[in-house]
Order: sequence, then structure tokens, then C-alpha cells
Amino acid sequence: MASKPPAGDPVQDAPQVAEPKHAAAGLPAIGHTLRIAQQQMGVRRTALTLLRVNQKDGFDCPGCAWPEPAHRHKAEFCENGAKAVAEEATLRRVTPDFFAAHPVSDLAGRSGYWLGQQGRLTHPMYLPEGGDHYEPVDWQRAFDIIAGELKDLSSPDEAVFYTSGRTSNEAAFLYQLFARELGTNNLPDCSNMCHESSGSALSETIGIGKGSVLLDDLYQADLIIVAGQNPGTNHPRMLSALEKAKSNGARIITVNPLPEAGMERFKNPQTPQGMLKGAALTDLFLQIRLGGDQALFRLLNKLILATEGAVDETFVAEHTHGFEEFAEAARAADWDETLTATGLTRDSIDEALKMVLASKRTIVCWAMGLTQHKHSVPTIREVVNFLLLRGNIGRTGAGVCPVRGHSNVQGDRTMGIFERPAPAFLDALEKEFGFAPPREHGYDVVRAIRALRDGEAKVFFAMGGNFVSASPDTDVTEAAMRRARLTVHVSTKLNRSHVVTGARALILPTLGRTERDLQGGGEQFVTVEDSMGMVHASRGRLEPASAHLLSEPAIVARLARQVLGEGSATPWEEFEKDYATIRDRIARVIPGFENFNARVADPAGFALPHAPRDERRFTTATGKANFTAAPVEYPELPPGRLLLQTLRSHDQYNTTIYGLDDRYRGIKNGRRVVLVNPDDARELKIADGGYVDLVGEWKDGVERRAPGFRVVHYPTARGCAAAYYPETNVLVPLDATADTSNTPASKSVVVRLEQSATD
Repeated sequence: MASKPPAGDPVQDAPQVAEPKHAAAGLPAIGHTLRIAQQQMGVRRTALTLLRVNQKDGFDCPGCAWPEPAHRHKAEFCENGAKAVAEEATLRRVTPDFFAAHPVSDLAGRSGYWLGQQGRLTHPMYLPEGGDHYEPVDWQRAFDIIAGELKDLSSPDEAVFYTSGRTSNEAAFLYQLFARELGTNNLPDCSNMCHESSGSALSETIGIGKGSVLLDDLYQADLIIVAGQNPGTNHPRMLSALEKAKSNGARIITVNPLPEAGMERFKNPQTPQGMLKGAALTDLFLQIRLGGDQALFRLLNKLILATEGAVDETFVAEHTHGFEEFAEAARAADWDETLTATGLTRDSIDEALKMVLASKRTIVCWAMGLTQHKHSVPTIREVVNFLLLRGNIGRTGAGVCPVRGHSNVQGDRTMGIFERPAPAFLDALEKEFGFAPPREHGYDVVRAIRALRDGEAKVFFAMGGNFVSASPDTDVTEAAMRRARLTVHVSTKLNRSHVVTGARALILPTLGRTERDLQGGGEQFVTVEDSMGMVHASRGRLEPASAHLLSEPAIVARLARQVLGEGSATPWEEFEKDYATIRDRIARVIPGFENFNARVADPAGFALPHAPRDERRFTTATGKANFTAAPVEYPELPPGRLLLQTLRSHDQYNTTIYGLDDRYRGIKNGRRVVLVNPDDARELKIADGGYVDLVGEWKDGVERRAPGFRVVHYPTARGCAAAYYPETNVLVPLDATADTSNTPASKSVVVRLEQSATD
């Protein structure tokens, strides 16, 4: 039987700390999974629901974007995927009675964990101007409110349409179509805060902003480098792929400031041997200093160039551009500077080089540890240089592998959720739908916050997500949101963004991935694109949490009809009734989706074309893969300061907090902890177990403070510290972003530690 939600916020002022773990998954993961699922869903619903996750006739996990293998286990989910499913399929409900009992002023003082634990939203809710309680409204009234505000704007560019990575392809396509028919490209999305740096770097260098490998490539690689990524928590099913690669003979280099249990040893719960002993994954651990990755890959490139026969000269001559300028910059790489930037030893880099030279097929995987620095784009370009040198793009078992964090974040971008759309995409929209889309670029996340702050944007509409908690510079973001005339969130569950509102606010409850979607044309399914460009169907089976829910495509279609009226020739009503008609239009607008409905009928789905992978064809400005030569950058610390990275605990997914533990790092019953190297702590005279305020330092001179963090002496790289977001997003300045991509630099925040008043 499912349990009731917590009545009050749990006390987190005394986190318990034990030694970190050295293996991931196994029996503890199974036990934790079943406990969380039973609490949310009860025993019978748990069994019925989890056995449908990631199955060919089931629904796509609403968690990460890791692809499914060709052969799927009956339990094709990980611990954190099961938590995501349990939170969505929960039996707990947030009804109008809940909002009547809890004013917004009360909810604003609650933790994100408490808000999320209350359950599924059941009714459209409206917060009137000057009110302190959300009130139930019917859907027509909700659409009238939104339409009224949008029609009163001086320009469509005063509206912002944000998208979370959970949104299906069909909903995303309709959403961007509506925004552009309204007249704006203000379509920021969660990619702006995570892999925008990857897309920027890859589009310039190989001609497409996506990874170039499929799952089978991992199995056939000789060497896999996992840089700035923690698969054991963020993409746990990736560990199974790495285990298989290892059994096929691959070697693995892990590049990370923190030792992570999942990359040390994986106890595969699908096999007896895995449960008992597990498999060691990492062959070489490079405990790099935060932001030192560009310097590392630059030096490796120098050493490859200096090794006779190491460069794939035929590939370089036939398929690349800019080699000479790159080679000149690489040959100038300095050992001493690299050791300073990386914190590594010469011996460890030499060992990495030996493994690189012994590999004929190399893959580099990465995540936020590479993408959220000022110099992230040149860092990823340097990774591309590294792979191009030895012909490791467009070869089986080799390539670039940016591992996306949310289940359809890549698909949303493919569908046109982008503030800077390609002219060819807009041309195709215009031809198909008969209107002239706006050509001027819109706002990304950071620019949207500035526009709200400065009064240049007045309506904020979010298709999923938790924008307030996900965004940087929390105080600035919250003040910006409160300046809006109207904030609207399409959501399944309560979160912080619902209680930091504009003058008026709406919560629009929607179907989840797990739920049956019945429309006028019968039962519907949606599609998603995984991190490796595979597209497949997702079919929910559970009855909806409430009779008052609408699907995301239905919400967009009805809103578009209300706002655009008879002036729109787009068949919005038809799209709502039958999602196949949406896919027909996608097939005519977006290359690679030809015959969409027929191809997605294959239970395994289909792979989107990828010219560098499939043909060694590079659609860049030069027509070839581009070597680049940027100056080496890395963060430099003033004396007595630390470089902070914000990260997830094992009990969270993005901003959703499932629990208050971080099992692999030995943290229990609290999230306000800061991980500090013991030698750094001694130099700073900070005791293990003491309490400090984290105070950010940035060139604008503004004090940004996160108070009351328990110090945990932890084996992180020297000069580096780590703490969980969203609690530490307050320390990330809005204007501290990556060059080119404008992604918040959340992995390189300069902080000082001051004794806390709570100590």
C-alpha cells in the first residue's frame, strides 16, 4: 500500500556522513528502488508499471536519454529511472482542497523535496492578482486568461515559451509552431543550461550538434574516455553498456574531479555474478582539476603529433580543414602549464597517452563537467581535434558521445525548440504551413531571465520543468519571474516554480508518460529521440491521475485555437484528435523523418541520419570536419578560495528531489553539505563537520551567499569543492556563462568559505 506524503518538511540540519562507496547498483539499488516505488505506487501498481518501462510496447522512461539495447531485459530500468516513474505514477494527489489549505506564502517556504512529495496535480489552478491561494478553474477559463494576456502584448517577443526535456516530439513540434505562428522565436529550453556547449562546438566542427555514435559502437570500442560525467547517478543504464564494452576488451579512462562509485565498480543487478562481485570499469582515473580538460586534451594532441605514425594522415587530408593552424597551437602546449591546469602528474598523462595510441577505435563521452565552464565550447572543440587526429569519427566503435540528461531533450531541439532556428527549418515551416515565421533570433534561458528582469518580457509559459530552480542566480531569477504579468506552467507535479509567480499565475496539469492518452481519434502514442538519435514510440498504460488532465499536444492545440483564432490555417483541432497527423507534418518539414508514421511502427524505432557517422560527410562551412585552435583556458583561483562545482545527489533527478541521501558519497539525511579536499580544509582551517556559508566571488562585486553547509572532508581534486544544486544555484551569476553557447558556468564558481552563524 502506498504511503501518505510527509506532513512537514524533514529537518536537514545535521546530515550524517559515512565513507563513500566504491561500487554502484547491486542489492542496495534494488532495495532502494522497491522501497521508493512501494511508497509512491503500492505493490501491485509498482509491478505493473515498472515492467513496462523502456519496453517496445511500453513507455519511455521520463528520466535520462540513454538508449535502449536491441535485447531488452524484463526489468529495463535503473534505480533513478524507477524513482522518476514512481513519482509520476504515484497514488498521491494534489487537489483543489490542498491549495485551499496551503496559501502560496506557505508553499514558498517549503523545500522542493516536500513540494514534489505531495503528488500529482489534478485540476487547472489559477492564482489571481493579489491573491495568496490558487483557485480551481476550468480549461476554457485558463485558455481565456492566457489568450487575453498574449493579445495585450505590444509585441509577440514580450512572451517567452520555455520547454523541458520531457516534452514529446509531437508536443514540441506543435509548441514551436504555435510560438512562431504567434510571431516569436523566444523558445528557450533546458538544453541552454546543459549541452548547448556541445551543440555549439559540434555544429561548427563536424556539422551536426549531436553525438556520432550508436550503442553498438560502445560495444566495439577499444578505448572509452568518460570525462566530466557521473553515469552511476545520472545515466545508470550506461554502466551496463560500459560493462559489455569491457567484456569485449575495451579499456576505460575516467576524467573527473571526484571519484564516483559507478565508474569504479558496477554490480549489475541483472546477473548473479554482477550482484555478487561486479565488474571494475575504470582502468585509469585522471582526477582532474575543475576546468582543466581543454589543457589535458591539448597536451594529448601535442603528444600524438609528436609520435611517428600516430596521426591518420589519409583521414586528415581527405576529410578535415584547418590542420596546420591547429597543429601549430598543439605543438606549443606546455607541460608545466598543463600540470598546473589539470592538477595531474606527468606519469598519469603518459599512461593515458599509451592507452590512446594503443586504441584503433576511441570514443569520448562527456556531460556537464565539460559543458558548464566559460571555456566549454573550446574544450569540446579540443575533444573533436583529439578524435579527428586519429580518424575516430565516422568509424565503427569511435566518435563523439555527449550524453544528454533528459529523456527527449535532444528530440525537442530536433523538432525546432531553439531560439536561433536554421533558415532552412523556417523555410520548410513556411512552405508547409503557409505563414512567414519570424527570422530574428529569440531569447535563450539567460537572455529570457534578463528580459523578464528588465520588463522586456511579460508572459512566461513553461512546457514542463522547474525553471526557477533549474536556472542560475536564484535571487535574480526569482525577482525576474515576479515582474511578469502572467506565469504559466504545464506540469504533472508541484514544484518551486509554481510558488514564485508573476502578478497572475496558472498551473495546467498534464498527462504523464505512464498514462493512457485517449483523444477523439482514439488511443494515441507519442515519440521521443534518445541521446544517440534513435526515435521510437512511447505508450502510456495507466489511467490518468485525474479526469481533468489534458495531454501536452491537446493543451498546445487548444491554446493555439484560442489565441490565433480563425486567422490560422493550421488544423489544430485535427492535430489534437490524431497525433499521426502531426507526425505527417513533421515528416514533410524535418529531414530524416520521411515516412515517419510507417517507420515508427517498428517496435525498435529508427535511427536518424548522421552524415559524419554514416558517410564521413561534414556539412560545415568548409564542407569538411574543422580542426580549431583556441587559446588554452582554465580557471585560476585567488589564495584562500575554492572552485565549486554544483552537482546532483544520487537521490535527485535534475531539480526533482526524491530523497535526502546521497548513498554513493556516504551522505544521509541532508543536502546542505560541501565536499572539500582534506588538505584544502586544513589549509583553510575548516574542520570536518563544521558549518560554513558558501560565498561566491564574481567580477560584479555582488555578494552571493548560500548559508549553513556542513563541511565534509572528501577526496575531491585539490582546490575543488562540490555541493548540490539547486541549493547552490544562488552562487552562479547570471552573466557567468560559456562563451558562444551562453550556458551558465555552474562547474567553476569561485567561492570562499566563511564560518556559519549556525555552527
